Amino acid sequence: MSNFKFAVINPLLHSELRLKIMVALESLKSADFMYLCQITDSTRGNVSTQITTLKDAGYIEVSKSGGLGRFSRTTCSITDKGREALRAYEEGLRRMFAQEVPAQDESQAINQ
Repeated sequence: MSNFKFAVINPLLHSELRLKIMVALESLKSADFMYLCQITDSTRGNVSTQITTLKDAGYIEVSKSGGLGRFSRTTCSITDKGREALRAYEEGLRRMFAQEVPAQDESQAINQ
């Protein structure tokens, strides 16, 4: 039996929309909620859900300013924890693609 294991990547960041939000915030430092919807080509509901997930993980901070309710401005920014998680995710992907998967041991192959 092989002891081979693929590199570990963060499943929280493996979502396409969450990854897009994180990459945008890493580049921009902060972004308006509606701008995130625009550049990710996603609905407000989807972006809102993913922002909540990222905020709950401590990867981003969310601040509101201006008016009340739907007239307030929501801005997101990446945290140090989020920046580190994004770097680790990228490194995990690089390691995974660089890994050499060992050949299958034919004596242990399962016949189906």
